Amino acid sequence: MSIFITGTDTGVGKTYVTRLILEALRNAGHDAVGYKPIACGDREDAVILAAASGEISMDEVNPVFLNTAVAPYVAGMLENRTVDPAVMLAGFHHLAARHKIVLVEGAGGWEVPLAANYRVSDLAADLKLPVVIVVANRLGALNHILLTVNAIRSKGLVCAGVVLNQLADEMDTAMITNKSVIEDLTGVPLLDHLIHGQDFLEAETYLF
Repeated sequence: MSIFITGTDTGVGKTYVTRLILEALRNAGHDAVGYKPIACGDREDAVILAAASGEISMDEVNPVFLNTAVAPYVAGMLENRTVDPAVMLAGFHHLAARHKIVLVEGAGGWEVPLAANYRVSDLAADLKLPVVIVVANRLGALNHILLTVNAIRSKGLVCAGVVLNQLADEMDTAMITNKSVIEDLTGVPLLDHLIHGQDFLEAETYLF
């Protein structure tokens, strides 16, 4: 089944985690590709996903690109361009018709505005996919996880789990204890706790 991958914020490692899931699935023989429906500022994330997806074009991976490194809705206003949700939805269905699993990576966090009256959460709701949350392991992560899980459920979607991503080698008390309480607080499984620099995942964990 395809998956929607969101973050609790920008810079928490969504692309890193999406790439690892993609590589794990493909190495296990699954027909999986990555999809970055919208990117702003540069296409670095899309380049990474395209490279991990095999024979797939950049425009298939990333159909909407804006030059300004701000929220897509703001970038569209600054560049006098209209972001059309239909293009992003069509891009997903194009890939889903050709591949068994599409890993959809959102932009920033769950409520980032993509267009007028249309946010990342609306895109996920339209796609009707299970959602995986990537969160940077640090003080404050529990609050961000709870807010995001509740917001996902409010859209009528299933939160399939949380990936706790270690952005640095150092560990403090919050980082050490976060992973032990996520499931109790949210009722959502902790799928993985990635140590800093980890470059592998188990494919079976992400076959929902």
